Amino acid sequence: MKNIVYFDLETQKSADEVGGWDKIRDMRMSVGVTYSTARGTYQIYSERRVNDLIRELQRADLVVGFNVLRFDYEVLHGYTVFDFAQVPTLDMLVDLQKTLQHRLSLDSIATATLGVEKTSEGLQAIDWFREGRLHEIAENCCFDVNITRLVQDRKSTRLNSSH
Repeated sequence: MKNIVYFDLETQKSADEVGGWDKIRDMRMSVGVTYSTARGTYQIYSERRVNDLIRELQRADLVVGFNVLRFDYEVLHGYTVFDFAQVPTLDMLVDLQKTLQHRLSLDSIATATLGVEKTSEGLQAIDWFREGRLHEIAENCCFDVNITRLVQDRKSTRLNSSH
């Protein structure tokens, strides 16, 4: 059985606080969440366990996320020199941009395909981090990972039924 790992993380700092979007690796991870199809469960990682998160991503047969190539992996580059290009990755944002020729938010995709809205956005998670509310960040990340998984499952089901 292939181990597909769905993945999302939130940061401790905003782009403005670190000096711009070219310094994503300086934003630092507050919480990362994965869902492994092999495990069948979610795993929540604090910054102290970032190396465990990186190892899980390295071992995956496929990592699926939303904007992981440009954002999440860049945040993780603040902790490792590992080249995530070695990890088979499906970035749903990149995949959809090829088809639609413009960027969509995960929220708009979730609303259109699943009829649900995201519970919060990244800047809210930064405030929660400052307030020590890591539980809320983890819940939000789990929700986003689940949305990503459900959207990808729906897309895969459509592709398979059209053949």
